Amino acid sequence: MPGTRVGLIGAGGVAQRHARVLASLPDVQIAGVTDVAADAATALAETYSARVVPDVDALLNEKLDAVYVCVPPFAHGPAERSVIAAGLPLFVEKPISLDLATAHEISRSITDSGVLTAVGHHWRYLAVVEQARDVLADRPVRLVTGSWLDKVPPVPWWPHREQSGGPIVEQAAHVLDLIRHVVGEVAEVTAVGNGTPPVAGATIDGATAAALRFVNGAVGTLTATCVLGWKERAGLDIYADGLALSISETGLTIRDADGTRTMDNDPDIARVAVDRAFVAAVRGENDDIRVPYAEALRTHALALAVAEAAATGRPVAPKSVLSRHG
Repeated sequence: MPGTRVGLIGAGGVAQRHARVLASLPDVQIAGVTDVAADAATALAETYSARVVPDVDALLNEKLDAVYVCVPPFAHGPAERSVIAAGLPLFVEKPISLDLATAHEISRSITDSGVLTAVGHHWRYLAVVEQARDVLADRPVRLVTGSWLDKVPPVPWWPHREQSGGPIVEQAAHVLDLIRHVVGEVAEVTAVGNGTPPVAGATIDGATAAALRFVNGAVGTLTATCVLGWKERAGLDIYADGLALSISETGLTIRDADGTRTMDNDPDIARVAVDRAFVAAVRGENDDIRVPYAEALRTHALALAVAEAAATGRPVAPKSVLSRHG
């Protein structure tokens, strides 16, 4: 089979990670790179013997088979519109936008065009996640506690709500996606932020706590902070009758009447799997895309609902749940 030619929109840390994975896959070529930071685009392109191009239109002239959009939250929209108009398969890194209106518009365009999509919620490819779902298959979840306890990433736009969307939208979206996947849809959220920025000049809360009420009757919490100098924890604790599960990128612990069992997990396997699955789907070899754009939109709606509840002090129903459950 001829090599699959991939274009990258964005050349930051996440794009670099995808480039490393894609270049390691058989018969995949990084064909072109563009970024508003020309130096970053040049450096990434040179690493993989790709062409560096000045803008998205120039990239789309490179006879591509697929495009990755790896831009900051505030930059989503124009790139996706151009790729969809070109009819090319589209991989979008999360979060998919700053607001719900842009994401809904892009989702409608994807539906109308029929282009293949995937979003970078790679936790769905963790083997321990599927093990947890199997264990919970016949036991209703009563309580879930999720957390993302971390630092402020070293990029200038991240501490500004108007550019990143804040920690819930930009970081904790992975946990919220896992909550939806394992527990179910959230009907309503309430939340509070501490109102204290984590670094000078920031416009985000340094800590957020949310309460979640699920459609299936479960209840839960989400806590997030970015005031540490390291990544303390990102994951879920789930409780059903006579059963406790703890899930993170690195493993799964199961506690029940039979004792405690622990399964380790290498998070890099999932980071490779999400790209391998997308490339296989582009080639028509397999269909294991677990988070197409429409599914990521539901997680995004939940993250935005938590952020809105924290900002307003009022309960918020995620818009995707309203549309599906009345």
